[in-house]
Order: sequence, then structure tokens, then C-alpha cells
Amino acid sequence: MPASAQSRRARLVRRVVVAGTGVAILALPVVGATTASAATTSSTTVAGYPNTLDGWIRESLAIMAQKGIPGTYNGIYRNVIRESSGNPYAINNWDSNAAAGTPSKGLLQVIDPTFNAYHVAGTSFDPYDPVANITAACNYAAAVYGSIDNVYGAY
Repeated sequence: MPASAQSRRARLVRRVVVAGTGVAILALPVVGATTASAATTSSTTVAGYPNTLDGWIRESLAIMAQKGIPGTYNGIYRNVIRESSGNPYAINNWDSNAAAGTPSKGLLQVIDPTFNAYHVAGTSFDPYDPVANITAACNYAAAVYGSIDNVYGAY
């Protein structure tokens, strides 16, 4: 194999694309992404946590601890899986909120007015940002239910 082909082959990496399929998550490898294109999607968050559901929850918990917002990893994880199957771009376009023009969005399916009212300083103002969505939803759940740990259904 020519040196240029070997060099190009050495730069190839595998990435995983996650596609929500209802309740299940299907992970498909994408072959042929170069390190240059893979670099556009960071493997860590700005704060250095893994750019995964686990990392988003852990970063949110760190922010919540600083701000005095109660909640546990298990409480957040349970609600995220029920609400969005872990898809940070999930949107509910069919319920009463959507019919009123404010669909639920993100990992914990927060509507914009709730996200804005319970937004936590230091996080993004984008309701699709996983850390901002989790942290705002947990802030809301703390105010209404005492903690995200006390939420076992739609809230």
C-alpha cells in the first residue's frame, strides 16, 4: 500500500452515531470519519466531563452541588431515560404543551417558560444543551417536588 494511502488510513477513526428509536437507542458506527472531521465533535464538555449522558449528568450534579440543588445520579438518569431515552434533541410535538405552542424539549423534556424560569446561572441558555436542560429541570423539580429523585412520572 502506498505511503499516502497508509497515512490516510491511519487518520481514519470510528465514531458512533446514536439514533433514537422510540424507547431503544441504536448505536451505529460511522466508518471513514477522519480525525479532522471527528475533531468538530468534542469528546468532552467545556468543563472536561465526557460528552455523553454520564458526563452530562455528572457535570449537572457538580453545578447543582455548587448551587444547593438536590438530586442524585440515579434520580436524574431514571427521569432522562423515561423522558427522552437519552436524546438531548428530543422534542414532544403532540401533547398539550405542544398544542399550546410550547413543546417539551431536551433530555428532561422541559418547556421553554419552565427552562427560562429555572435556568441555572453558569449554564447555556439553549434548552437543548444537555447540562443546561438537566440542571434547569432539576432546579424546577426541587422547587415543586423537593428533588428530581421524587419524580416518577411526567412532571
